[in-house]
Amino acid sequence: MQLPNTYTDKNETGCCPVPNIKDWQEKEINLDNMKFIRMYTKSLFFIPLNMGKIMTRIQKTAEEAGATMPTKEAMLLSRDISPWKAEQLYAVSKEIDGADNVTLSGTYLTKVFEGPYQNAKKWYDSLIEYAKSKGKTPGNIYFFYTTCPKCAKHYGKNYTIGLIGVS
Repeated sequence: MQLPNTYTDKNETGCCPVPNIKDWQEKEINLDNMKFIRMYTKSLFFIPLNMGKIMTRIQKTAEEAGATMPTKEAMLLSRDISPWKAEQLYAVSKEIDGADNVTLSGTYLTKVFEGPYQNAKKWYDSLIEYAKSKGKTPGNIYFFYTTCPKCAKHYGKNYTIGLIGVS
């Protein structure tokens, strides 16, 4: 299956377009060596402390290398590694010299959530239960926060796409 488009053509803010959530809700997708660059954020009990700085740096790295994805395929995945550290994966169109290049492959189940970041633990648990309900063994969980805080406020919705690796 080809990945669903991440965003619609509607962009009222000039920043984040309206996310395409309907095509991500409760889907099974396959990633085949999807390219990302990775950076890490610091956390305090799973609350990111330097997210804005890292997001700016990771996007600048991709742009300077001419490796950004078209808006409709753009994806930024976040995974908590510990209460003190999170992994940020920014989808890119090619490997970037000098960057921490990673690829993801495998089958993932997806769910769309709406609400504040403080609900992430509930979303995490919901993804595990969803995988088990499909007879799958849960693996790594990633969250894709589809809009920045300013755009979420403008649109009145704060959508997050959860992905859980399954086998």
